[in-house]
Amino acid sequence: MSEKKHGVAVPKEIKERYERLKETVEKYRYEYHVLDKETISPEALDSLKYELSNIEKQYPGLITSDSPSQRVAGEPLKEFSKITHAVSQWSFDDAFTEEDAKEFDARVRRFLKNRLGREITPTYTCELKIDGLKIVLTYEKGVLQTAATRGDGKVGENVTANVKTIQSVPITLTQNVGVVVEGEVWLSKSNFQKLNALQKKRNLPLYANPRNVAAGSIRQLDPKIVEERNLDTFIYDIASFQNPILATQYDELKLLRTLGFKTNPNFRHCKNIEEVVTYWKEWQKKSTKEDYLLDGIVIKVNERAYQEVLGYTGKSPRFAIALKFPAEQVTTIVEDIVLQIGRTGILTPVAELKPVRVAGSVVARATLHNEDEIRRLDVRIGDTVILQKAGDVIPDIVSVVGGMRTGKEKQYRFPDRVSECGGNGAIERIPGEAAWRCVNKNSFAQQKRKLYHFTSKKAFNIEGLGPKIIDALLEHQLISSYQDIFSLTKDELSALPRFGDKSSENIINSIESAKDISFPRFLIALSIPHVGEGVANDLADTFGTLANLQHASFAELERLSGIGPIVATSVSDWFSDAHNKKIVDGLLSHVHVQKHSAAKGALSGKTFVLTGTLSLLSRDEAKERIRKSGGKVLESVSKTLDYLVAGEKPGSKLGKAQTLGVSVLTERAFLDMIQKG
Repeated sequence: MSEKKHGVAVPKEIKERYERLKETVEKYRYEYHVLDKETISPEALDSLKYELSNIEKQYPGLITSDSPSQRVAGEPLKEFSKITHAVSQWSFDDAFTEEDAKEFDARVRRFLKNRLGREITPTYTCELKIDGLKIVLTYEKGVLQTAATRGDGKVGENVTANVKTIQSVPITLTQNVGVVVEGEVWLSKSNFQKLNALQKKRNLPLYANPRNVAAGSIRQLDPKIVEERNLDTFIYDIASFQNPILATQYDELKLLRTLGFKTNPNFRHCKNIEEVVTYWKEWQKKSTKEDYLLDGIVIKVNERAYQEVLGYTGKSPRFAIALKFPAEQVTTIVEDIVLQIGRTGILTPVAELKPVRVAGSVVARATLHNEDEIRRLDVRIGDTVILQKAGDVIPDIVSVVGGMRTGKEKQYRFPDRVSECGGNGAIERIPGEAAWRCVNKNSFAQQKRKLYHFTSKKAFNIEGLGPKIIDALLEHQLISSYQDIFSLTKDELSALPRFGDKSSENIINSIESAKDISFPRFLIALSIPHVGEGVANDLADTFGTLANLQHASFAELERLSGIGPIVATSVSDWFSDAHNKKIVDGLLSHVHVQKHSAAKGALSGKTFVLTGTLSLLSRDEAKERIRKSGGKVLESVSKTLDYLVAGEKPGSKLGKAQTLGVSVLTERAFLDMIQKG
């Protein structure tokens, strides 16, 4: 037996096979794209889709709008038509702090009490705020009719053909109902990396971030291009439903999943605002571990009856608010620019700012690096600037908000003299560099900072001997040089104000423990210009002993990978200087510098940059593990970098790595790499 479809006879067994294929493809599509369960391989699923497509080619009369093949329209659209939303689309008011969240809770309680005449204790449902593009989906009798962008809240763009290409969007629901739902279209970080790798291979411009790609993709006129982007969705709200409204927001999210939509699994019912704040703080730490971008949480009054009472303002619901994660970029005012003297005599310009909270802490100062950076930014005293502290500890001025200028701002010029430089205070710009320095290389301010650095964790790591103690020792003339530290006695320390026997004994023990030091840390401690952690380890790997390095020629130094003529000159000149030779000899009379062997292991020949906050080990521990496994730690991201290890709140380095196609590792993947090796 066969039946005719549009004049073409369809054998019964073919029709039955076709219907089963539709059901099976839909089942595996739902499990793979919504439930994240790979019950069959993607290749097997593709094979089923291929068979279904071939049947439709032979019997086009079988094709219906809910067929899996109809996710991709055949021809590019010339333009988008408009859709008037059946339900107005609102935007959330924003909150930024714990105090803001508690004020929202108090506001909700006041409003409910005024309207209902009694004290009300609402509960809340919290959801992650996905950084993507809002989409509105309309279903009739369980079948997708239209998909529209938010637009102006009243009218959006008809992007139905493009949304059908998104595998997590059901074309047919599990129930034969009419419903309008809202959600977010997003592009995963991993797919963003693949997309940029393809752009790079094609010598095309790289994309800036996943959110922009998602928004740009959904507005492509050719649905086939959209399909290639592998977009995804999370549906989070029912705007209109033919059945009775559910009692709570929490139940609504569960219903959405039952209907076949992909919802974010990390929503939580909170009994009070304190639990809401706890959820918010948890996700500040966990946000970067997800494969999608999120910039905060959404707090909604859980009880639907209370939502109805609270209603809406002119632009947003009173029953919900977006609580953003601590801002990584803010604006503030440059109140002054001052110079800070470093341990090598370099003068660093520092902007003194109107205090502002950024990335969870209050910032009042930001480095401007050097004179060229001030000119590049054209930053002036009195300017309004954009400040960034994204993952990195030191805040940075990103740019000036030029439109905020009044004409009263003052340009900064380096002075002729700086009193803290000692002597006549003369300063000079280093030939061929952007930096200025004190002409006098032995000013008190400079020597003090050298001593701070000498005892710090990255150098001799003398516990308890921090800047305040160093200041006290200098003030009482107990030390004036590095080697004096190793001659201190318990009695001398005990005589200092607010020093007891126990604290003095602890410092003496720390000094004693520090006398056996690795070669790289010894080099770091000496404050040789241009010799930081990376260079110190490179020098130690190459020369092995201090004696070998002391006798190295400029030519030998310059030949080293990553050293270059500036660093080679600095190291060669430093060890040739008679005063510095005395410093080293004096130290060697007290300390032992270990012989160094270049590590070989699983990471040999590989380069790494660390960014963000690591949760399983400290930044220094991570660097040590890389070096012990034969790898090399760098400070900046470039196209030659092998891996970026990204912790929580990774900042701008992550974006640059993704743009350049550099492999990005989570902390766990990084540790697995070392352990497997």
